[in-house]
Amino acid sequence: MLMDWNLPEGEELIAGVDEVGRGPLCGAVVTAAVILDPLRPIDGLNDSKKLTEAHREALFPIIQERALAWAIGRAEVAEIDQLNILHATMLAMQRAVAGLTLRPDRVLIDGNRCPVLPMPSEPVVGGDARVPAIAAASILAKVTRDREMQEMELLYPGYGIGKHKGYPTPAHLSALKLLGATPIHRRSFAPVREALAVGPAVVVEESVTVVSMV
Repeated sequence: MLMDWNLPEGEELIAGVDEVGRGPLCGAVVTAAVILDPLRPIDGLNDSKKLTEAHREALFPIIQERALAWAIGRAEVAEIDQLNILHATMLAMQRAVAGLTLRPDRVLIDGNRCPVLPMPSEPVVGGDARVPAIAAASILAKVTRDREMQEMELLYPGYGIGKHKGYPTPAHLSALKLLGATPIHRRSFAPVREALAVGPAVVVEESVTVVSMV
């Protein structure tokens, strides 16, 4: 059940932060930060993984329109390979919070650890299913990344990226073995390293989506 963490009401600006894309073998890790407006509640917020794609897509513009502020942050494949996925995720969260047009008084992060931020923050395990602002952030992050993976499907056909979104499904692993790794594959991840060792890389220019924010 989603709970109101904006306590005492009206005295704090609470930002919720969540990430999508830690587990995939390719693509950026995408984060979002959202400060909801208590005067403009949004029905149907929940952990993005528990919502259908159609429901997430429907909520996406509503969150953008009704939130007091929202921002998308990301860490690219090269940063993931250089820093490791945990530190890249923390960097992407910092970028999302920094992109907010309002400075939150407190930041609630989905999970069990927080990035270093210039304001108080706390982790909330299972926060995307408990805290409305985190749920909203999870939806923005997932829709943003899923759309990007659909674009990558057109650039790198044969991998099924638009369907599995880069996660290590049997189809994805088979394509890696057959086709090799693309420029958007994470070289630091073991299945990609193995594919590079045995197969040719696909040489295609990488396309990066620009960060959106208000």
